[in-house]
Amino acid sequence: MHLLLTNDDGIEAPGLLALEQVCRTLGHRVSVVAPASEQSMCGHRVTTYSPIKVASITADRWAVSGTPADCVRIALFGLGLTPDAVFSGINAGGNLGQDIYISGTCAGAREAAYYGVRAAAFSHYLVRDLAVNWSQIQSWLPELTTRVLAQNTSRGAWTNINFPHLPGENVPLPDIRTTTPEARPLGVSYDVTPAEALDCHSFQYSARYADRPRTPGSDVDVVFGGAISWSEMTI
Repeated sequence: MHLLLTNDDGIEAPGLLALEQVCRTLGHRVSVVAPASEQSMCGHRVTTYSPIKVASITADRWAVSGTPADCVRIALFGLGLTPDAVFSGINAGGNLGQDIYISGTCAGAREAAYYGVRAAAFSHYLVRDLAVNWSQIQSWLPELTTRVLAQNTSRGAWTNINFPHLPGENVPLPDIRTTTPEARPLGVSYDVTPAEALDCHSFQYSARYADRPRTPGSDVDVVFGGAISWSEMTI
């Protein structure tokens, strides 16, 4: 199959390179159209009022001066690519519950779904002070990508997949559980620093991602519990 890969961490991000390597190893034709620089938490923003620069790195890799949604649009309508599926990620950080609407990674998959292209977003929840083992994630990917490509999806449908962050080496594929996104929002708090002039204060976001609500069976609960979350989404 012809797979289009994108992300929001930038074209040189290790998660994207890990995904690309696995897809090529599985024998798929791969095209990479990804942001030239990090676009994390950009949501579904698109660029329409200024030019988008596209640099051809190799015959099948392009760096785009835009968002993940821009990348998918450029691939489909600028570069004339006709992929069988679009994979977005692997994001360095979870995209669960409320994150889905903020995530550029999810937006890349969602943008493809608007045009009837099969799509999935892949994200890796991060535990503070625990290094990411991308080789470990690569050993899990074939099962996940094969499942995505085998399913019959309707127009406007896409899949949101989140990996847990587990310690150790050679960890077998965790349970894959069908979930719904956590409905309760993340906690929001700020540390406030008074400014010295102009009656202006500095607000620094201080809430902890790991403290967010965990409704049993939700994507947050499943990933925090050490399993893989598989959420079927619609635009």
